[in-house]
Amino acid sequence: MKVNNENRLQDIKQTVIFNAPIQKVWDVVSTSEGIASWFMPNDFQPQIGHEFHLQSPFGPSPCKVTELDPPNKLSFTWDEDGWIVSFILKELDDRTEFTLIHGGWKNPDDILPKANEKSSIIRDRMDQGWAGINEKLRKVVEN
Repeated sequence: MKVNNENRLQDIKQTVIFNAPIQKVWDVVSTSEGIASWFMPNDFQPQIGHEFHLQSPFGPSPCKVTELDPPNKLSFTWDEDGWIVSFILKELDDRTEFTLIHGGWKNPDDILPKANEKSSIIRDRMDQGWAGINEKLRKVVEN
């Protein structure tokens, strides 16, 4: 388990390279239809301050767009536990470096209400889950 100085869990950070141009990846990670194709159903709109919902296994999760810098960065709050998710894209010729950061984790022993599990357990589960989700994204953008 990774814990930082304040006894909060470290951000999940995963970077992958897609064999797809940055605009194609951006269109898939910054539109409602695109996000639904690899992540979760949603009513996302690419506007700072837009409030939307991701339809998670635990029910609708309220979210809010906090940063938008096409085609390089999208950040939004996720649910009510202080999570912030960022998609960072970097152009590499005709390929794209995609970095996902899932931050805002609390102390390892804090119980997350919806899942009724310790934050550390959910973080580890989400770390593995994001790896699988990134592979779903790969299939969408590389086809």
